[in-house]
Amino acid sequence: MPNDLPTPNRPLKIGTRGSPLALAQAHETRSRLAHAFTLPFEAFQIVVIKTTGDRIIDRPLKEIGGKGLFTREIEDALLDGGIDIAVHSMKDMPTLQPDGLLLDTYLPREDVRDAFISPRAKSLADLAPGTVVGTSSLRRRAQLKLRRPDLEVVEFRGNLQTRLMKLDQGVAEATFLAMAGLNRLAMDEVPQTPIEVTDMLPAVAQGAIGIERRADDMAMAEMLSAIHDVPTGQRLAAERAFLAALDGSCETPIAGLAELEGGSLRLRGEVLRPDGSESITDDVTCAIEDGALVGQRMAEKLLAEAGAGFFDWRTGN
Repeated sequence: MPNDLPTPNRPLKIGTRGSPLALAQAHETRSRLAHAFTLPFEAFQIVVIKTTGDRIIDRPLKEIGGKGLFTREIEDALLDGGIDIAVHSMKDMPTLQPDGLLLDTYLPREDVRDAFISPRAKSLADLAPGTVVGTSSLRRRAQLKLRRPDLEVVEFRGNLQTRLMKLDQGVAEATFLAMAGLNRLAMDEVPQTPIEVTDMLPAVAQGAIGIERRADDMAMAEMLSAIHDVPTGQRLAAERAFLAALDGSCETPIAGLAELEGGSLRLRGEVLRPDGSESITDDVTCAIEDGALVGQRMAEKLLAEAGAGFFDWRTGN
């Protein structure tokens, strides 16, 4: 056990975004640390930090900078010593961290599936041609256009509550949310239908919470090791290696999922054109310890299969 544990007079500062889901994730982190070291909740202080992505909600992410929009200010506070750890939704995290920071602690993963959300329809199959569906995710947009090119897709930015409000206002007939967020907020009242991963492969690291720390803070590393979930770490090693090799960002429609099956790891990956006109997939089973290498090789294989021109849209060609 670390010698210098936090106290109510000298609390450990947990940095987070301010949305209800982000706060729920920070509270889960606090609860797990408190129970691991028999500490009162008052030994932890949750510090809300507003990010650029939280402030700008009227434009698509790809127009304003991608995934780092939800992490930059939090990571600056971590580097400056304003907070001791940062709690993130892993699907929002860039594959590389700033110098001086490490992301090596993961909490047990929640449901990885997407949820179909509609007050009247139960599934995509129930929607009539021309129905308006809202999403801000390039991945979901591309997967939707691949399966239902007859639907109209509109931009749907904002946190979970904002998107549900837009649905109530009739901006769209349906949208998608992560089952993990609905579960963490106990939002059973939301009209939801889980979408199996065979029908819509989720975002890389969907449903996982990551905890970032300063690389030289070994006391914090020791504390966090008590709540780290090894299976989640093994799965994310493969998924994030796949994403990194594809240069994944919010400008890239990429899906990926690693699952542990006995002593093996199964990795599925998908790369799509943003208009849903083409999808390239792969499915590989390997030893758990080879997950990151297989993720990289899968990405290289899909890039080769995509061929010249598949990613031209990324550079405006």
